[in-house]
Amino acid sequence: MNQLLIKNVLLLAGLLFFQPLFAQQRQLKGRVLTPDQEPLVGATVQISGTSNATLTDASGFFQLTLSSGNKTLRISYIGYETQEVPITSQTNLTVQLQPDSKVLNDVVITGYSTQNRKEIVGSVAKINGDDLKNIPAAAGFNQLLQGKLTGVQVNSNSGVPGGGITFRIRGNNSINASVDPLYVIDGVFVSNSEPIRTSIGQQQQSNPLADINPADIESIQVLKDANATAIYGSLGANGVVIVTTKRGRLNTKAKITANVSHGWSSAAKKFQATTGPETATLVNESVRNTAIDRGLDPSTVTLPFPDPSNVPTYDRISDIFRVASTANYDLSAQGGSAQSTYFAGLSYTNQESIVKPSGFERYTLRFNYDNYLTSKLKLGNSINISRTYRNVSSNDNNPTGVINSAIFPRSYLPIYNEDGTYARSGSFDNHIALIKNLNNNAVGWRTIGNVFAELTILPELVLRSSWSVDNSDMYENNYSNTLIAAGIASKGSASSYETKNLILTNEQVLTYIKSFGEKHRINALIGNTFNTVRYEGTSAFGQNFASNDLTSIDVAATTTGSSSRNKNKLVSFFGKATYTYDGRFTFDASLRADASSKFGADRRWGYFPSGGFAWNAGNEAFLKNQNVLSDLKFRASWGLSGNQNGIGSYAAQGLWSSGFNYLDAAGIAPSQLENRRLTWETTRQIDIGTEFSFLQNRLSFIFDYYNKYTYDLLLNVPVPSRSGFTTYLQNYGAVSNKGVEFSIHSENFAGKDFRWSTDFNISFNRNRIEKLASDIAQGASGRNISILRQGYSVNSFQLYKQLYVDPQTGNAVYEDVNKDGIITSADRQIVGNALPKFSGGLTNTLSYKRFDLNFLFYFQQGNKIMSMHDFFLVHGGTQNFIGFIPRQLERWQNPGDVTDIPRLTTYSGNPTVNGGASNNYGGNVANQSSRYLLDGSFIRLRNVALNYNLPTSLVQKARLSSARIYVQGANLLTFTKFTGLDPEVSSQSNNQNTAGYDWATVPQPRTFLVGLSLTL
Repeated sequence: MNQLLIKNVLLLAGLLFFQPLFAQQRQLKGRVLTPDQEPLVGATVQISGTSNATLTDASGFFQLTLSSGNKTLRISYIGYETQEVPITSQTNLTVQLQPDSKVLNDVVITGYSTQNRKEIVGSVAKINGDDLKNIPAAAGFNQLLQGKLTGVQVNSNSGVPGGGITFRIRGNNSINASVDPLYVIDGVFVSNSEPIRTSIGQQQQSNPLADINPADIESIQVLKDANATAIYGSLGANGVVIVTTKRGRLNTKAKITANVSHGWSSAAKKFQATTGPETATLVNESVRNTAIDRGLDPSTVTLPFPDPSNVPTYDRISDIFRVASTANYDLSAQGGSAQSTYFAGLSYTNQESIVKPSGFERYTLRFNYDNYLTSKLKLGNSINISRTYRNVSSNDNNPTGVINSAIFPRSYLPIYNEDGTYARSGSFDNHIALIKNLNNNAVGWRTIGNVFAELTILPELVLRSSWSVDNSDMYENNYSNTLIAAGIASKGSASSYETKNLILTNEQVLTYIKSFGEKHRINALIGNTFNTVRYEGTSAFGQNFASNDLTSIDVAATTTGSSSRNKNKLVSFFGKATYTYDGRFTFDASLRADASSKFGADRRWGYFPSGGFAWNAGNEAFLKNQNVLSDLKFRASWGLSGNQNGIGSYAAQGLWSSGFNYLDAAGIAPSQLENRRLTWETTRQIDIGTEFSFLQNRLSFIFDYYNKYTYDLLLNVPVPSRSGFTTYLQNYGAVSNKGVEFSIHSENFAGKDFRWSTDFNISFNRNRIEKLASDIAQGASGRNISILRQGYSVNSFQLYKQLYVDPQTGNAVYEDVNKDGIITSADRQIVGNALPKFSGGLTNTLSYKRFDLNFLFYFQQGNKIMSMHDFFLVHGGTQNFIGFIPRQLERWQNPGDVTDIPRLTTYSGNPTVNGGASNNYGGNVANQSSRYLLDGSFIRLRNVALNYNLPTSLVQKARLSSARIYVQGANLLTFTKFTGLDPEVSSQSNNQNTAGYDWATVPQPRTFLVGLSLTL
């Protein structure tokens, strides 16, 4: 009896103790989708109150083991509202998550991964493709970012379509190496190097990124601080621009969009010249004053023009300008089935320059495709093929180009000779002859594409492998016939260039994203990159042609040619990990190791770490129960990134060159010293930022402070001439950039019919050369006006500082820096630089029912511009055949006159500090006077766009889903003290250290555009 009782008690205790092990279990399968039926990959599916959780796979499916006590599923995904679903007896579940309007737009790409902005510890700026549609068609997408983002300065170097762009992220980091950011388009590292080699001036001739159609872009992310860019290692020191193009969506019908627009552009201001009588009067005055300065009796001098009032005026400037047309056509289709998605786009753009005869033409074809072969394996591709044509014949700032040939000749000189032939003025060609006979054409083909495979090993573990290519081929064909100066002496001259650039990249990235319970989340990755860059260039030249109708080089009497090629490779390994605790604290760290064939064998590897921390104080309990502060975040980061761009593929090697011949024997000689210890430029950056918002996120602020220090500059350092060389490339020098960035977003009014929002951003940057072996002088036409000097910023101007013009003598008075009583080259000083103290933008968007209006003001302040226009055309009569501009009429004429323009004279006596000598235009002092350095600050109404969405009833009758009519304007108003044509100019932009020159440059056009967009 007792034994039976004991057995029953033990059995009952065992059943109670082991009951959970025998509880009923079952499998629950399901799928998580968006409202558009697109799968959400990596969504977290968790049994509430437990650590039992999983992630959805590449097709949005999941599977969980349930116990009888489980009652609720908690499903979450970045950018979507978390949803709790009761657990019932069903075994298959489909859940649709709704977008979280407060968060979805803040999902950004941060270098090989995607994160919610709240979890980002670095400084990343994002702009959506829809934000670019209100800007009149521009050749390059990078130009469209002007005034949109903090820390990003964008300027067009001229108004030539498809022309060069200056794009800087948080200042200039280097002197010899490149200062352009890395551009990544759909995972492809793309080249931003100048492909055009025709020498027609000192300006960057093209924007290589104009090969991309802006209408294909889904979003653009700009990585600014070291924590965001360090994952790109040696490629990220100047910032990274990540472009994501449009793709289709699963289970959506085809959406076909057609967009057609046409525009007209003209010059807001045109070049000016003094009239014939005014020019004759100035020439007479110069002759008279020069005689006085030389001690002659002016009454004995014969004046060139006895009666200036009868001198004719010939207008050349009107001949070179035109009302230019712009046409743009876009056709795209996107959609997807249950297993695949697609986006296809076709576009054509044609833009004329407002200065004849330049123009730009582009054809693009894009095809993006993704296919889910299984629930675990996804294959895809992105490919863009473009053909561009550039007529590069306007010849900005070329002494023999179209613009200079129109503005330099004196206005009383005839355009045609008496026999009807073209008249030339000294060394300047006839502008009409150039317009009709110049033949400088560049045709480019470019393919940017990649293919990739994604394998979902586990719901939280994904392996991606990609192979990408950027292949460009530019062919230039130039011919100067015997009707223009360049072809007269040589009896016709031709040149051809073919330039090939090829970038091949292979990457593997293994990503791990896992949530542990409700408070812990890890986002980690490791990967490697193999990158090869190849360049090939071929040149051919011909002279002495039998006829102007025969322009092929092979029929020239004299032909020459040359070719070159180079190759460099980069091998990289990288890793990154982000840990977020309870949505409040985020820790981030990364490391990248790069090895480059460009560097010396002893220091080929570089290591670039970064780390950061973010505190989302807005998720703290003490901020939950209040209605004022909507969000609050603090972040800080530190990291290193490198730079190898801008130096040759064999920069560290000892090189020998041919051509050192002796009599008939071929010879070679050393041409470059070897440097086995040459290595990366390294940029160390600290960033401290905060983000906060009020009133349910209707008023948002972002603030950043950064401190960048670039050391081990890749610099050509002077060496003793007895070595047989003048410079030696080594790591020496340092540059710093410190700045503050501030942006505001405000939802001013949000009603049923009317909405109004405002975005404002402003960025301050201070650049300084911290270490330099010696001064490096350079500048326009070898005049060494620009200088690099320790303690000053890059792009500084070194000039003689003009204090005033003596009201009694009319002579310029210059500052005597060394106090020796005379003005010499030792008295030149830095009087300004081309870098703005701050820049920014103000955007307003208003909508009322079916109308919406968007306008952007862009501004920059504190930069100086060296006006070579004034330099040459306010010259005082010293240049034969060179004319004047109206500003010359403001010169000193009589005692008591107060002006900054000295008296007219060609005398070049030794200048003094008191203005006693009449040396105003002779010698280097007058030519390098600070009076030519002008304030380049401006505020510009950059864009205005008015859109009207047609009524739904009308659209449906036409069997469309939407229709939009729009009118846009660009560069409508400019407020500036700059006396030139346009303050947004950089005519010496082929050298990053000679920014801020204005010399015979096509101004930014004022454009009006109308368009129609239809969607099926």
